[in-house]
Amino acid sequence: MTTTDWIIDIALVLIVFRQLREERISKATFIVPLAMITFAAKNYLHGIPTAGNDLVLIALMTGVGVVFGLFGGLLTRVRTLQGHVHIKATAGAAALWVASMGFRLGFAVWSTHPSGQAHLTSFSAAHQITSGQAWVDALILMAFGEVVVRLGTIGIRALILSSRGSRTGARTQTETGARALVTR
Repeated sequence: MTTTDWIIDIALVLIVFRQLREERISKATFIVPLAMITFAAKNYLHGIPTAGNDLVLIALMTGVGVVFGLFGGLLTRVRTLQGHVHIKATAGAAALWVASMGFRLGFAVWSTHPSGQAHLTSFSAAHQITSGQAWVDALILMAFGEVVVRLGTIGIRALILSSRGSRTGARTQTETGARALVTR
């Protein structure tokens, strides 16, 4: 693993600490994680291998990322505070994030160790996974699926919450105006 690999992996693991404190949802909430994963994808995705069971591996790992992202998004607290939507990762959401990002980091370290390489080569041959790039793509797309689905889930929940708030606010103003007319 290169220094860049370590920096990207550790940054993705540590981003959870930023999410543990409650913050007002903003463009940065979405841009920072998407920029990080886009940078990783740009550096590591170099064509999707399609031979053997490469696509099966990639689809399976991407699916795992999507499931982690969905649960991570659902376990993130989304609420309104002073008319603005705020989010905060719960302990469960943080644990999922650290587990999935930590798994990818651990796998990358293990797969570069001689015994890990031997096991991975043996497993790949037995399961018709034809290239190391299939593993790289599977892990990157797993992370991409997790990040995109988690952010999408949080974004949808925030939109629903803010639309409820705006409807409630509009109804409250209307009801207040109606009461004022009745009391006159």
